[in-house]
This record gives sequence, structure tokens and C-alpha cells, in this order.
Amino acid sequence: MPPKYQAIADELRIHIEAGKYAGSDSLPTEFAIAEEYRVSRQTVRQALALLVSDGLIEKRQGSGSKIVRHKVERAGAQPLTIAVVTTYISDYIFPSILREVENTLAQNNCTPTLFSTQNQVDSERKILKNILSMPVSGVLVEGSKTALPNPNIDLYRQLLDKGLPLVFMHGAYGDVPGALTVLDDNVGGGRMLVEYLYGRGHRSIAGIFKSDDIQGVQRYAGYIDALRDLNLPLDDRNVFWYDTQAKERLLNGQGAMERVDEALSGCSAVVCYNDEVANRIVSYLIKKGLRVPEDMAVVSFDNSQYSELSPVRITSLSHGKYNVGRMSAALLIRMLNGEPCRSETAPWELIEKESS
Repeated sequence: MPPKYQAIADELRIHIEAGKYAGSDSLPTEFAIAEEYRVSRQTVRQALALLVSDGLIEKRQGSGSKIVRHKVERAGAQPLTIAVVTTYISDYIFPSILREVENTLAQNNCTPTLFSTQNQVDSERKILKNILSMPVSGVLVEGSKTALPNPNIDLYRQLLDKGLPLVFMHGAYGDVPGALTVLDDNVGGGRMLVEYLYGRGHRSIAGIFKSDDIQGVQRYAGYIDALRDLNLPLDDRNVFWYDTQAKERLLNGQGAMERVDEALSGCSAVVCYNDEVANRIVSYLIKKGLRVPEDMAVVSFDNSQYSELSPVRITSLSHGKYNVGRMSAALLIRMLNGEPCRSETAPWELIEKESS
């Protein structure tokens, strides 16, 4: 997890961008912020120093923290077109992410043009070629199969060479220098879930992860880090990997569940890549006559509708007030406005439910 001052700075940044302080030129006092977050004033000063370095506020003697209002005014001007490329549009958590992207862009006189790759690099290539021929002002991308070498790096470099602001969300390609990212704290999340299960008494913990998206690899990294540090067993047989092509077979139970059974063998708990998979696992366990969580505890990522609609509500990590779509769009707007910018990470918080 990020340091407390970093988390406070990130939340204040979101509030500023969302217009929470639109009626004022100043942030609350250091004392008020310290009271709200129950931290020391020194921690608050560290958070405010980050906002100063980002150009969002400036410190004035006797006047507190003044919000810097240097957004480019485009009232009455033609909306700017932003290309928004995601793996999916209507599946899983993507509607809520896209809704926040669209709302944030609309508030800044920008119009999104949506593209979906279906997590296929060949579709991504066709879309990027199309975007290169379009009059767009910026590009927001969720990359396809981000854990694997990508054949489209040349097109991303062409976008950057044109001077277009480019922001990756959820996953990024390491060899696209100059692009900023808004990512989940996946390593920290994987660690958090294992440590939570350990605190509940579990000592043999299985894992189910997606292999071709960087989120899955990073969540696995946090999972194995925690197993090692807690001196828990790590057996490759207790880790089940699937990719985009195998996803439907896993969700529909077409030949994949036998391998899942092998992964769960001898374990009392499992960390799942996301709620969609966790929901399927819970249903499968119940169908087999097992009890959740008495026979098998199930935890996951995203705190989506799948965690609520599961036969047993699933303990899952949530971004709380943070939304990667909103954060990514806001970062792109700041780039368009010429403001100092840097990559950001969305922290997790655990939402405990009945599955653990």
C-alpha cells in the first residue's frame, strides 16, 4: 500500500479535479485535513507538498493552500475528441469505468470516441491505425494482453511522435516511454488478500490468475511474496492459470474445472483474479456440496456486482472512492492543459463479506 501521505494526496487530488472545492480558492486547513484523516499535521504537510510539486496548489504565507486554477478555458469552443480504447465495453466492470471516463471528459468539453479490442492485439492494431488518421486530441488506452510482448509498440510511438497525450489505464507496455499510467496496486492487493486469509487461520492458499494481462501477473507476484514472507507453502500445483482464450471455458465450466479442482486440492482458501472468476468458483464449490467459507474460503478483486450476486457474497478488494476511469481521464485532461503530471496508482481497501 502507498504511504499514508501519498493516499491523502491522491484523494485530495481527486476532490480538486471533481470540483469539490469549486466554491473556494483554498483547501481546508492543515488542522482540518489532519482531523478528517486522523493523521498528524506532518503527514498532511507531506501530502500537500506532493500537490505543490504537481502544480495543483501553492502555499501562501498566512493564506493556507491555494488551489491553482489554470485549466484551459474552452467554453464555446468545439469539443476536443478523445480516443478511448478498452478491451471490453459492456462486460464486467467496464461500464462503470467508461461512465466515469465519459463524465470527466464531458465536464472538460471533451467527447470520447470509443473502441473495443476484445483483448486482441490484431484488433488493437487496426484501431490504432484508425486513430492515427483521425483528428483526435488525446488517447486513453487499456492495452491488450499487457503481460505479453506487443506488436503495436510502433503505432504507440507514432502517437507520441505526433505530440498526442497518451494515458494507459490498468496495464501498460514497458517499452512505450513517455506515456503515463493509472494502475491498480495489484502487487499490494495480492499481498493484502493472502495476509487477510492468514489472519483468518488459513495456511494452504491456492491462487487463480490470468496469464496474459499484467494485472494477473502482478496479483500473482503479491500473492507469492506474501506466501514467502509468511513462510507458507507455495506449490505450483495450487496455482491455476488461464488466458483470454480460456476465459469462456473457465466461466462456463467447459473442461477447466477438473484442473481447478487440482489447484484447490489440500487448500482451505483461494485468491481469485477477479470477482467474475470468484463467482464461478463459489457456484462450482456449492454444486459439489462444499460449504463456503467453511470448506473453502474465496477472496477476490474489484468488489463488483459479481461479488454481490454470488450465491455467497464474496470478500473482495475495492477501490472505494477511487475510480481508474475517472483518474485516467482527469490525468489526460491535465496533460492537455499543460500541467505537471505523473503516473498514479489506485489503492485497494478490503470489503469483508460472507465468503471468507
